[in-house]
Amino acid sequence: MHFILLTPRYFPEAATDAALIATAVLFCLVTGANDGGAVLATGLKLPILRVVTALSVLTAAVVAIPLLFGAGVAETFAAGLVSFGDGDTATAAVLIGVLTALAVTLTLTYTGRPTSLTLATVGGLTGAGLGAGLPVSGGRVALVLALGMAAPLAGGLLAAWVVRGLRRLPPGGPLSRVHLAGFAVQCAAYAANDAQKMLAVLAIALGTTAGDLPLWATFLAGALFAAGALYGLPRAGRTLGGQLLAVRPVHAVTSEVSASGAVLCSSFLGVPVSMTQSVAGGLIGAGVVSGAGRVRWEAAMRLAMAWLLTLPGSVVIAAMGALVLR
Repeated sequence: MHFILLTPRYFPEAATDAALIATAVLFCLVTGANDGGAVLATGLKLPILRVVTALSVLTAAVVAIPLLFGAGVAETFAAGLVSFGDGDTATAAVLIGVLTALAVTLTLTYTGRPTSLTLATVGGLTGAGLGAGLPVSGGRVALVLALGMAAPLAGGLLAAWVVRGLRRLPPGGPLSRVHLAGFAVQCAAYAANDAQKMLAVLAIALGTTAGDLPLWATFLAGALFAAGALYGLPRAGRTLGGQLLAVRPVHAVTSEVSASGAVLCSSFLGVPVSMTQSVAGGLIGAGVVSGAGRVRWEAAMRLAMAWLLTLPGSVVIAAMGALVLR
């Protein structure tokens, strides 16, 4: 019996499924470290929210928003870009795509060029689909890429408009109230959009759709996300708060409002965009217009270069890995 279970007929499928589930768990942790830290970093620039409170609000949104309003963006990740279908080839292609996204993101972050895990995921899944010979929706991928590139620009343009009004507010009560509302909306916007990539990967790993994902899996994603966010908060705070811009309270509130607007617009279309990119664009737009916060363009260029490298790099690496399947 033990010999039969280890023969090629049985072992590869079970091993691939187990590897995909383990990778999905790791993916949720990295999403928290990469995305959650960035969302929390700007929200904690005003001494109103404590870390535990802010993390609780963000985690609650990540769990509740898909349950209340659906997981359309998760469906785009899972089936809108590539028709993975069923079978060993599809499972292995997803595994290669997700591992590529993690590898590219972690490598660039380790080398001081933090990037968008959302871009890496789109590139990894698309490249794996191409390499494995699976049907890829060129139009859908093009739309995702177009809106992904537009997100930081939209965040910056919105910030340039929003900061003109917010900087007239006194730094006390009025700005604090806008901050609380803006942070709550930002959490909801993130949960309605690129946080759902976790649900997509978990759904594929469990052999179901994002809409039918078990409740326990959604809560598991939230718990893993929260753990990752706590770990990634210091690094994200240094990047968005220290390297990119000397963030003042008005900059933080402006980025919350502007990034939320950009991300929510894409959520209505079911198209994933990066909250971290939108937040960075909002901070730069606020810093440029306000004049008080000097944008560190060298750091901004490092971020932009990392974003530009992420997508093509993920596509090529995943496609080469998936060619082995053919």
